[in-house]
Amino acid sequence: MNWDDLKLFLVVSRQQKLDLAAALLQQDPTTLSRRLRRLESDVGQTLFERTRRGHVLTPEGEALAARVEAMEALALAVGESGEGERSLIGKVRLGVTEGFGTAFVAPALADFVAEWPGIAIDLIALSGLVSVPKREADMSVLLTRPKAGRLKVRKLTDYSLQLYASEAYLAAHPPINSIDELGSHKLIGYVDDLIYSPQLRYFDDVLPGLHHALSSPSIIAQTEMTRAGAGLCILPKFIASRHAELVPVLTDEIEVKRSFWLAVHEDVASLARIRVLSDYLADLVKERQAEF
Repeated sequence: MNWDDLKLFLVVSRQQKLDLAAALLQQDPTTLSRRLRRLESDVGQTLFERTRRGHVLTPEGEALAARVEAMEALALAVGESGEGERSLIGKVRLGVTEGFGTAFVAPALADFVAEWPGIAIDLIALSGLVSVPKREADMSVLLTRPKAGRLKVRKLTDYSLQLYASEAYLAAHPPINSIDELGSHKLIGYVDDLIYSPQLRYFDDVLPGLHHALSSPSIIAQTEMTRAGAGLCILPKFIASRHAELVPVLTDEIEVKRSFWLAVHEDVASLARIRVLSDYLADLVKERQAEF
């Protein structure tokens, strides 16, 4: 049995879509499919059901995946068994929510890589979830604490969101003295059917019955629309505070509280490079707590 084929098998089991797995592996999908069938022939079992949803593990495939993941974890541990600087070499794939990743984590990585030059980081900052259980990332910052999966979870921080508008918008429109007056203003929010977490349904919490005229699944796009004077938007304090032209509105009436959680896959949680980055993020938000 070929170890390389087993590694391919793991990637497909996590991605399910053959074309996505092939892109990650930089292989032709046809070649990848042929190697999977060769592996099935070698083990004498059908490992995947080929469905419209993609390659779904059979019970036999799930059993093999568990064994191969254990082998993978052991190989990773052996690779970092050395002490000192040698153990702090390798890559970490970090999934983050788009706003936190872009506004907070990305600028902070300059100091991190200066201190730990042997650690390479893939920062996956998306308007959506990056799955640690599916091994799309080694660790991920999430909006809710995961309740299942082989994960090590720690709370990073609570953070606040408020309603903001640009100085130019406020100067061009009547004063806003109460929530009742927001119905006559342009509001900016998420595209409803593209919201990937209930934690992002801010309007349901604080502005029930009001609807936004401008929508985007991207918090960065929402911020830019607000900065340009297109309307009012509920934004995280750690993003809005970076733009002097943004002013909080109705601060006594509108405030949303949310939390960030850091989830790390159990297979890599003990690796030195994972621990170093995890602790760095935790220390960073603690040092800069006033921004949240």
